[in-house]
Order: sequence, then structure tokens, then C-alpha cells
Amino acid sequence: MVYPPLSEEQLNKLKTAFYTDPKNILAQNACTRSEPLEVCISNSRVQESIHVFSHKIEAEAKPVTNQKSTGRCWIFACLNVIRVPFIKKYELEDFEFSQSYIFFWDKVERSYYFLNLVVETARRKEPVDGRLVSYLLSTPMNDGGQWDMLVNLINKHGLMPKKNFPESVSSEASAQLNSILTSKVREFAIILRKMVEDGNSDADIKSKIDEQMVIIFRIVGICIGIPNSTFTWEYLDKSKQYQSKGPITPLDFYKEYVKPVFNVDDKVCLVTDPRPSNKYNQAYTVDCLGNVVGGRKVIYNNQPVELLAQLCAESIKINEPVWFGCQVSKRFAGKLGLQDLRIHDYKLVFGVDVSVPMTKAQRMIYGESAMSHAMVLTAVTLDEKNKPTKWRVENSWGDDRGEKGYLLMTNEWFDEYVFEIVVDKSIVPKEVLDVFTQDPIVLPAWDPMGTLAQVH
Repeated sequence: MVYPPLSEEQLNKLKTAFYTDPKNILAQNACTRSEPLEVCISNSRVQESIHVFSHKIEAEAKPVTNQKSTGRCWIFACLNVIRVPFIKKYELEDFEFSQSYIFFWDKVERSYYFLNLVVETARRKEPVDGRLVSYLLSTPMNDGGQWDMLVNLINKHGLMPKKNFPESVSSEASAQLNSILTSKVREFAIILRKMVEDGNSDADIKSKIDEQMVIIFRIVGICIGIPNSTFTWEYLDKSKQYQSKGPITPLDFYKEYVKPVFNVDDKVCLVTDPRPSNKYNQAYTVDCLGNVVGGRKVIYNNQPVELLAQLCAESIKINEPVWFGCQVSKRFAGKLGLQDLRIHDYKLVFGVDVSVPMTKAQRMIYGESAMSHAMVLTAVTLDEKNKPTKWRVENSWGDDRGEKGYLLMTNEWFDEYVFEIVVDKSIVPKEVLDVFTQDPIVLPAWDPMGTLAQVH
């Protein structure tokens, strides 16, 4: 059946129906002069949002971090979690690990990983205009990432204090660097696919990738700087006593000073994916998702959201903050720092609700929901039944939003928009840990569970 176009009569009816209700005119007056989401904010929910919690980690780290104009939230959230026990161990007033250091190595390693993917997909006989290769070529050099990708980088390259490798213009505003790298790896992809099609040897193809990586490394090094092979960490402790560690390599710095208080290999990543096609207590991975050749795969251990919330609360009780991934943009009052299903009264302004009428599974299936941002949980309030009601969230957007950079999230919001958490394996039930021993089911590269935390 071919549906007719909108007729003049239909359009007039729509216009008449709009102006028949005076509330539409009031809403129009407000929304044409202010941002619609600001107009929808519920003042009563704002008044009920109080940053007091029943359980909180002993001390939140300082300073509040700022990822600036980049998609490095996954890196910032990880380093913000790690620095909490590190600050306590070394009696520091404040501290930041170098986010730019991890960012540098991710750009280098991810480029190499992508060039190898080009070869692999060519050998699979995947057409360049097919869905897989088209998807991989669409955004080959974005900033986002997943927990297992962080583990790969830290275990291979270690960590460094921020003072030893500070930010650059391109690490704080990465769009132009990403644009240059994207153009180069697409150009290199043409060459590599042609070599595979022409039957070049593995050795010749490896040699060509090595040549291409010289150029990639040069571009990244020029824009971000190149970390020194060794450094000396000098600092004053809380007693204002001078301390010095090094010279030491970043990898040895991680192994000797960081790993004893935070071992990334002791942390496990759990996800919640309620789609009927993806059952709980099952391991999943995503085709072509990764950043380090030879590194560990991104593995998703799918569990009910209630278990994720329970484990987050348990982690906070033992004084360990929680890295988590969510869809930050939905039902979020950014300036106020409130993540609350009722913070926006869409129905009052537009006469209909938005997004929430769909289930979490439906939002994933229909492209309405996926992980987009990583942050840190530092506190929780539990009710008389020991169930979470609200959470305190450390963000990485500076200290001028929410409560000096911290957000308040209701547990109802957690249920709907949190997708992933990382906790110590010591608090995870054995039957859940056993899921990691399964052969993971491979989801397609474009699956919503393959999205990368990268909102800024």
C-alpha cells in the first residue's frame, strides 16, 4: 500500500488542534526562548535531591578532573578509581594519573589494531561496501573505549603521574587529531586491502603496516608529545615531606607502586543486557572490538541489573569506588547534575512522555539506548531492606556542574540507563565468575553493546 502525502486538510487540523489547547501556547512561548529540557525540569524533584548518603567511601580524591573536549571519560573514570587507594597509601593531598599518557598509547595501539583489522576483514572476503567494513571505516579513530581496553593498555604500558606527562592541546581537544588519523588509516586501508586481494605474503603486508605505523606514531607524537621511557616522581606528602621515586619506567611504576593497591587484573566487568535474544549468565564479546593486538578480548558477563546494583553497593561498603558505563544523556539535568527518571516533566510541557514508556530492552533494539559515558560511583543510600535508593557519582566534566562536579543518580535511573560496572572479583559470587570461563557468543560489530564510552 502506498500512503498518500499529508493533505492541506490534515495540516490545518493539526494546526487547529495545537492552538485549541492554551497550554501548548504557553509551552511554545517558554521553549522558543529557553532550551526545552530546561523548561521540562521538575522543581519538586530538584528540591528532593539531597547529596547525603548512608554509605560513602572514606575519602573522595581531589581534584575533580576534566576531560575537556574529548571522549576520554573511560580513561578518566578508570584513573579516578585507581587514585583513591593510591592517595591513601602514599598520604597525598591530591593526585592525578596522566590521562594523556594512556590516551597517547591508545591512539598508537588502536591504529595498529585497526590496520590489522583491515587485513583480517579483507581475508574474510568482507566487501568494502558491506555492513561490517563500512561500520569499521565510519569512525576508526574515535576516543571511546571499554574496561578491557584499559586493562590492555595498563598491563602493557603502565601508568605515569600527570605532572610527568601533562595535557596538550590535542589531548584536551582531540577532534583535529582524530580527523587526521582517520584520513590516514582510511588511506592505508585502501593499500592493505589491495595487497590482500593481490595475494601479497604475510611478511610483505606486515612490512607495509610497519611503514604505516611510522607515520601514525609521528602524527600522534607531534600532537600529544611522546612520554619519556623513564621518569622520577617527586611529591610532598600530607606532612609536607619531600618524597622521590625513580627513575623508573611507567610499567614498573604501575607494578611496584600502583598494582599492590589496585590490580586491574583483579577487577571484573559485568554488564546488563535485558534483550530477549541475550540471556543472563552468558558471556558475550563483540566482533572486531579492541585496541591492542594480542591483548585480551572485551568480554561481557551478562547479569540482571539488580545484581549490578547490589555489587556496586558492596564495593562502596569496602571503600572501593566503582567504574561504570551508562547512557548519560537521558533524563539528565546536566547543570544540576541530576540523573532522575522524573527530573524532566515532558508530559506537562508536551502532553506526552518521552523514552521511558519503552522498556530498556526496547530502547536497545530500536536504537534509543546504548552506553555512551563512563563515570565513578562513590556513595550510596540503602533503605531498610538494604536496597539502593540513590547514588553519588564522580564525573570528569570539571567542578562547575552538579555538586562541585558530583552528580546524584536515583536507583530507578540506574536500572534503566546503567549498562556496565567494574568491581573487585572478591565480592562477586562464584557462579557469576564462572561465566567468564565460557566461550563467549560473538555479537556483530554494530551491536549496541559494542558502543564505546566517549561522551564529553
